[in-house]
Amino acid sequence: MSFFPKISFQCEVEEYLSKVFRNNELITALGTKEAESKYQSLLSHLSHPPAITTVRVNTNLASVKHVKKLLLEEIQKQFKGIRVPVIEHPQLQDILLIPVIGPRQDLKKHEPEVIVGAQCGYAVLRGAHVYVPGIISTSKFVKAGDLVSVYSDIEGKCKRGAKEFEGVKVFLGNGISELSRSDIFSLNGRTIGLGVRMTEPVYLSPSFDGVLPSHVFLQNLPSVVVSHVLNPQPGERILDMCAAPGGKTTHIATLMCDQGEVIAMDKIANKVKRIKQNAELLQLNCIKAFCYDGTKALSAEKREDKQEGPPFLPESFDRILLDAPCSGMGQRPNMAYSSTLKEVTSYQPLQRKLFTVAVRLLKPGGVLVYSTCTITLSENEEQVAWALETFPCLQLQPQEPHIGGEGMRGAGLELHQLKLLQRFDPSAGTLQGTDMESLQDCREEDLVSLANKDCIGFFIAKFMKLKSK
Repeated sequence: MSFFPKISFQCEVEEYLSKVFRNNELITALGTKEAESKYQSLLSHLSHPPAITTVRVNTNLASVKHVKKLLLEEIQKQFKGIRVPVIEHPQLQDILLIPVIGPRQDLKKHEPEVIVGAQCGYAVLRGAHVYVPGIISTSKFVKAGDLVSVYSDIEGKCKRGAKEFEGVKVFLGNGISELSRSDIFSLNGRTIGLGVRMTEPVYLSPSFDGVLPSHVFLQNLPSVVVSHVLNPQPGERILDMCAAPGGKTTHIATLMCDQGEVIAMDKIANKVKRIKQNAELLQLNCIKAFCYDGTKALSAEKREDKQEGPPFLPESFDRILLDAPCSGMGQRPNMAYSSTLKEVTSYQPLQRKLFTVAVRLLKPGGVLVYSTCTITLSENEEQVAWALETFPCLQLQPQEPHIGGEGMRGAGLELHQLKLLQRFDPSAGTLQGTDMESLQDCREEDLVSLANKDCIGFFIAKFMKLKSK
């Protein structure tokens, strides 16, 4: 059941993707009709939020059961007595699952409107309130305390400060304006603070603004899986090559019981600052974050022993996570993907540069996990085929846990190799709404299955570097 239109792309990107999902290998295996059906289903899923909110518990500070109790109380408070279950995942024992109620199609729209940017709109669809920086325009006479309807300008056509907007906009729900129009667009340039408190969102999901900040971390399910696949052990030296904002970095440190060393790198200073803030918030001490370009992280010369940060000598790390910069096409919800084909295809060479450095930095016998949050072949299965051909020292490894589907055909990989990969494909599930009545009839195992399938698009490959003979 689609509530929003399918995701839209620039024409050249749409043509590119169409060829990817209608490639000869795939058509031969599935047949034209099924391949086409899966592709159209994927486009519909991408414009809708996942059916389940996933929260990772900081087990360094609290037990899952204790946090579950606190979350149940918080949700009842936010939802004014509506009982929504909080479910433990049987395979991922440090996460909690919260079903999303929606889409709610019976909401009455109000005359005063607030238009927000696309990114702000996507956050609202996943439970956030509206903050002032996300607001692009409001109706002429909006005052603090007014009931307003909130819309997303998915194509980025609305002019900041406009008093009305007749372009393409998507209804996100209703809320209460915390500020008047003049305050929102004041000459003082106020850029922080709550703009609209959402009271009737189309998708009802708890807000985590300031909720248990040291105990929980909002994270998509596949992003939690990837750290478990890496399987870091206490006392090891781990590298997270492209680490911002630090969700996987802090998860790795937690899985190591905060014992050992986790080096986190990102080339943007503000993002590195965010990693450090998250590590401090979650009270993790084994993380060291550096502002550095991962493509230059390999040292050609001998270093001073006291030097902690990059560049590093070859074979310096027990395990490496390369959660590579990518085209991000697996992120949900996204109703209008704005990148050009040139931008989409620019990621493959960058990923290969980073991967080459990662292989050199990995100790023999060490583990390298490569992941992306995109759906293309060129950034996923084609990278695996290239890596196996380019680096004979690498061997694909089974993944535990293996929750996603197998890799996609089209890159020339053998079936046994595809089975070792994890591709989280949103089209694997049925796009369905959830209301309170259907939620009461759902079994926990059905909701866990839904969480495993109806998530963001994501890809994971695990390699071991063989020891020299």
